[in-house]
This record gives sequence, C-alpha cells and structure tokens, in this order.
Amino acid sequence: MVDFKYKPDGDILKGFMKDDTFFRGIRGPVGSGKSVACCVEVFRRALEQEKSPDGVRKSRWAIIRNTNPQLRTTTIKTWLDWFPESDWGKFTWSVPYTHNIKKGDVELEVLFLALDRPEDVKKLLSLELTGIWINEAREIPKSIIDACTMRVGRYPSMRDGGPSWTGVIADTNAPEEDHWWPIMSGEVPIPDHIPREQAKMLVKPTNWRFYTQPSGMVETKDEQGEIQGYVPSKGAENQKNMMKSYYPNLVQGKTKSWIDVYVMNRLGHIQEGKPVYPMFAAEVHVAKEEIPVAANVPLYVGVDFGLTPAAVIGQKVRGRWFLQAEIVAIDMGIVRFSEVLRQELATRFAAAGEVIIYGDPSGDFRAQTDESTPFHIMRGAGLRAFPAPSNSVDLRLEAVSSQLTKMTEGKPALLIDRRCTQLIKGFEGGYAYKRMQVSGERFDDKPDKNMFSHVHDAAQYLFLGAGEGRALMNSQAPATPTVAKRDFDVFSRGPARRKKPGLWSRL
Repeated sequence: MVDFKYKPDGDILKGFMKDDTFFRGIRGPVGSGKSVACCVEVFRRALEQEKSPDGVRKSRWAIIRNTNPQLRTTTIKTWLDWFPESDWGKFTWSVPYTHNIKKGDVELEVLFLALDRPEDVKKLLSLELTGIWINEAREIPKSIIDACTMRVGRYPSMRDGGPSWTGVIADTNAPEEDHWWPIMSGEVPIPDHIPREQAKMLVKPTNWRFYTQPSGMVETKDEQGEIQGYVPSKGAENQKNMMKSYYPNLVQGKTKSWIDVYVMNRLGHIQEGKPVYPMFAAEVHVAKEEIPVAANVPLYVGVDFGLTPAAVIGQKVRGRWFLQAEIVAIDMGIVRFSEVLRQELATRFAAAGEVIIYGDPSGDFRAQTDESTPFHIMRGAGLRAFPAPSNSVDLRLEAVSSQLTKMTEGKPALLIDRRCTQLIKGFEGGYAYKRMQVSGERFDDKPDKNMFSHVHDAAQYLFLGAGEGRALMNSQAPATPTVAKRDFDVFSRGPARRKKPGLWSRL
C-alpha cells in the first residue's frame, strides 16, 4: 500500500479532483494550487487503477507544456517537488524526460513533452496512454487538445484489464477572450467570422467540464468606480499553503492587465517581450469587413514548412496589400498541407489570377520520408512554389514593416482580414523578441519561436518574394504584380456607376 496524503484547499479544487469526466479543465490565478492538484490527480488515478493479472496497477501518462524551457523550469519542478527522485525513483533527463515510479503495486510511467520540440510532438501522436495532463492550456492550440483525446484510453491494454479511468486534465491561467477555452466553456460566444466546420469543433462535448476558481484579490473602488487598490479575497483557494502577503506583494508594480489575468482570473491579454512590429495598429491595419478576392489579380502565398506549417495568402492591388487568409496547421506533413492549400486556393480564391508561392529557402527536411524537397512536393500537387529570395531575418522583417508604415492614396498600404486571427495576435505582441535573463530591458536580437512565429514567417516570405523591402540579397528577380487599368475597379461588385461606394472602397 502506498502512503500518500493531499487535501485540496478550496471547493473548486475539491470538485475538480472528485470529477470523473473525460476532459476536465481548471482555470485560476497564480498560486491557486491548480498545478499541484493536477500532479496529485495523475498519481491518484494511478493508485485507483485496477490490478492487471500480474497484480500490478499499470498506467502511463504524458504531461505537456508549450516550450521546453517552461517544461523544465516550471512543470517538471512542480512535479519533482511532490515526487522527488530520492523517494520515487530516478528521473531520466534525456528526451523524452521520463519518470518511472514503482511503489508497492503501482507502476506509473510519466513522460514530459514540449510542443516546441518536433520530436516530442511526433512522439505524442504515437503514444498509447492512460491519461494526459496539459499544463498551462492557454498556450496550447485546440488541434493539439483534439489529438490528445485520441491518445488516451490505450494503456494498459485490454488483456491487462484496460484503464480504470482515462481522459485529459488541463490547467491554465486566464487566456484571451477568443481562445478555445472560454468559447467552449460558454463564457464567450463563438465568433461570427469562424467558419462553420471549425465552429463545430468549438461546441463543448457532453463529456467535457470546466472549473473556474475565485480571484486572489478584490478591487477597492471610489465613488466614481475607479480602482483604488486591492485587498485579499476571502474566497481565494489554496490559502493554507501560501503566506498571507503573497497576493498583496504580487500586485505591487504590476499593470492592471497583468493583475486581471494572473490575480483576478479574468480573460485578457498580457504582452510579454518586445513586439516585433510596434508600428502595427489594429484599428488601422485590420479590415472592419471581410476582404473579398479581387478577380483576375495575381495571388501571392507565403509558406513556412516544418511540423507546424503555415501559409498566408494575399493580393496587391493599386499599391495596397490585402492579406485575406491564413492557414495554420499542427503536425501536418508537407504532402497533406499542400493538398489543404491547393483546395483553399481552388475554392475560395478561384476567381483570382495566377498564384505564386514563396517558401522558406532552407525548407524543413526532417518531415520528409524521401529525398523530395518541400518545393518538389508542392509542385507535384500542381502549385507554383519557389524559394523566397533570401532567408535573412532582417530583410524579412523589413519587407513587412515597410508596408505597415506606408500609406497609399491616404489609406494604409497593408490591410488584414479579421479572420486571420493568429497573424493579428502576432502583430499585436504575440510575435515578439524574448526578454533576456539579465538585468535591465534587454531582448534577444531575433524574434522568439512560438505559436505565432510560423504564420509570421510565412507572411515575411510572401512580402519578400513579392519584392517588398530593401534590395534582395541574390539576383532572383521577384515576380512583378499585374496592375489593373486605372479605369477598371477590380473591387467593384456592382455596376461602374453606383450611388454608394462599394465594399472595397471602404476598406
């Protein structure tokens, strides 16, 4: 018998722990005990696993975090605080990080995986697991969550009795309002711009449940409703395991947006790092209406390869760039991605002119099973694909920033369709220079590789391939955009003479 004691401090934590629902998510402020509860839940389920014929309680879990540094410094640290090597067995620090626990009749294998390591993503999608814990789910795309639900319930095998319980648990700080978590939990409606098929994937299944913990502090306001300060919340959870001064000290020197997300447990966005494009302004560069396809005007596509491929699609008309679509995939090879892109171009963009695709000159050959390059594969799918003229980060960034700061005929030279959500979030600060672990305001000289970098790399290849930015570093001449005759309005959807300006003239 294994002696292990843990008592959750708070009604929401207790409810989360007692629940047997297939998918359970818990959202709360920092210090609310949600990560510890998930650690304990993994082990508790191992204790409750029925014995196999050989008398052993067998289970296998995967614990997922967005990046390897976060996995090592936060998730694994919390796990080893509760299950130290000295008491629970040696921890394997080679990839994939693994903790094999053998205590009494319990055999628990725990694998720790980071989504910024392609080998970890590939391994996740091949594992046979009892359960999965997703740590800080606000950083994880919905496609990964869906993939996780397919990997659980597979261990132990049915000849060993099968898992007594199987499922996915997740914890998170408050995400943004348009994140899949608040949409599926019913806190916000499904945005109108999301396609119907995608919207179906955001309807909460009957075997999913979300828990929301109370805030750590309470606002104090004056007679006009202005916030004057914060006092500790009597309803905050996990207080028995924290100093009374924890939250009062935490809010000192923090912005309201930071406090709202990390202490008040409110939906919102925290800008981390230094934005790559500080000149971006959503009210200027994001179209208020959906951008239609300009008939018979060339279409430019930028593509970033790898296991998280992305594409950005746009047109240049009379000196202005219109980015109309993005395609962002997770764990999709170039063969499948080429087909998805081809279908999108053949349907939504059928009325456009010639299609020219520019991609990462180096490609990503790790995803390939033969000697074919990504460009060979795309051409085999009937797509005109070429390497971008340069892979210089400086040139790529300038190719984009030059359009953000330019006006054409009194209008912004770059306009983005509001359905390009990942691209827009990246422009708003998600695509950023990472703060260096030194004193002062110092940042890396290259943008951080995160969930927004792939789609932004694609946009950079589009602009660089189309000839924007400074003089290119090689002799390859970019394709020249076709310019419509001045007396022909490619954006017009009605007669040449109309009383009201059409959609495109308003953009």
